[in-house]
Amino acid sequence: MSRLPDLEAWAIFAKVAETGSFARAAADLVVSQPTVSKAITRLEARLRVVLFHRTSRKMSLTASGELALERAARILAEGEAVEAEVTEQSKSLRGTVRVAAPMSFGVTHLGPVLPGFMAQHPEVTLDVHFSDALIDVVAEGFDLALRISSLPDSSLLARRLCAVRILLVGAPAYFAQHGQPAHPRELASHRALRYVHSRVGEGWRFRHARSGEFAQVVPSALRVNNAEALVPALRAGLGLALQPEFLAWEDLRAGRLVQAMPAWQVDPIALHIVTPPGRAKPARVQALADYLAHAFAQAPWAS
Repeated sequence: MSRLPDLEAWAIFAKVAETGSFARAAADLVVSQPTVSKAITRLEARLRVVLFHRTSRKMSLTASGELALERAARILAEGEAVEAEVTEQSKSLRGTVRVAAPMSFGVTHLGPVLPGFMAQHPEVTLDVHFSDALIDVVAEGFDLALRISSLPDSSLLARRLCAVRILLVGAPAYFAQHGQPAHPRELASHRALRYVHSRVGEGWRFRHARSGEFAQVVPSALRVNNAEALVPALRAGLGLALQPEFLAWEDLRAGRLVQAMPAWQVDPIALHIVTPPGRAKPARVQALADYLAHAFAQAPWAS
């Protein structure tokens, strides 16, 4: 039977490589310098290789050390993460979770579900930032963010919660005056109420099951940086807008708005939780992510 790997020594090796010094590694790990030295000696004897080039002034990894470093660093990181997670889960969750969310969705849908989490975890503080601008989660120190989009490739970790349809909508009074468009090309003679943070851009792009794709530039009557601000102009019959279903569904159900060209679809997007890459999330962050995933597993506006 093969011997167990010397996990402690590998973790120490990773810390020495990170700090570039036996003394600094010992200080970071709160162990003695001889303990660090003995761990490296054990590994080198066991493997019959030299892991570090040592001089009186400098220490650097050998080729064998370079080869071992990535996995050794993973051993150290995972060990630290599991201890932190178990320690935090062994007691009531506490600490701050910084959250970023889109303005309209955050106020209308995120805000109402947060009291349930707060009641379950009274020692967790939620610091919630609402903005329709694209937040840099890592640079601005957020633990998680809600994103409503088709996510571009990035280093962020993403968890899809539910679909969000984008609908072309207008008031009955608008259609009575300007007519119901049947094809995207007809939108050239209509008036757009435009959300400027939308990825759709100036040309509204639609997809039809049989007719394929078609993009049409629609003259703008109003531009806003928050989609909810379009609602009064929509209800007043002053134009058409591409609105997320979570903003339009109650007006559609009440008949204040009507969906146009239902056979022509805008490419679907979704609600996601995104978190920074790297080590395991603190238990309080994971608990909030799981809570929100359950809360939005079924889109309330689509039921």
